[in-house]
Amino acid sequence: MANELLERYPDKFTSDFNENKETIKNFAIVRSKELRNKIAGYITKNVNRNLAQQNASLSYSEENTESREETAE
Repeated sequence: MANELLERYPDKFTSDFNENKETIKNFAIVRSKELRNKIAGYITKNVNRNLAQQNASLSYSEENTESREETAE
């Protein structure tokens, strides 16, 4: 369910667990609070992982650009 929600509404979820719990209430009917929290935790973990990967890619890209500029001089 978490993957389906992320695929359908990728821009609705953030890196904040509590916000994601509330967002899930708007898009899905979950039978228990425990299950909703597990789904929100899984979504939050994935969002944070994706953000970390994007930041790592940007840092790597910036480092390569700087080293190319130094080499060109």
